[in-house]
Amino acid sequence: MARKSQAALEFLTTYAWAFLVILIMVGALAYFGILKPSKLLPDRCNFGSEMGCVDYKIGTATLNLRLKNNIGEAIIIPAAASIVLSSESGTGYDCTSKTITGKIFPVTWNAGQILEFAGAACVGTGAGFVVGEKAKVFMTINYYDVKSGSAYTHQIAGEAFTTVT
Repeated sequence: MARKSQAALEFLTTYAWAFLVILIMVGALAYFGILKPSKLLPDRCNFGSEMGCVDYKIGTATLNLRLKNNIGEAIIIPAAASIVLSSESGTGYDCTSKTITGKIFPVTWNAGQILEFAGAACVGTGAGFVVGEKAKVFMTINYYDVKSGSAYTHQIAGEAFTTVT
């Protein structure tokens, strides 16, 4: 009986040491950033079927998005305040200057037209964007259809995930 228990104990300790070595190796890989999931994920920009994301760029203090109106009819974005930005951490990420290149608010956005959204002087106490690291910015656009009028507002939410330049 004593020999069987000794063999079982040696079996368990051998595999416990092997398991401990594997845990240390995984910990070292994670510590040095080799297993960082955000490095493995591709850059992406998603706005659903209503908007097509043509191009996107996130800087430490800038945000540039080129979006295409796929709604099928003209819409109006009433003011710069209709564009709301936030970061993945959920804390105060905002741009003091939100513009649509070459337009003055309210902006009429025709079906199939591509507009460039530019944010300048973007600051956030908790955004923590670092050059060379991946970052995610959430964007919500409030708009209304030209035919329906301002009483019928809608919202489109999207995100851009890319390396900060």
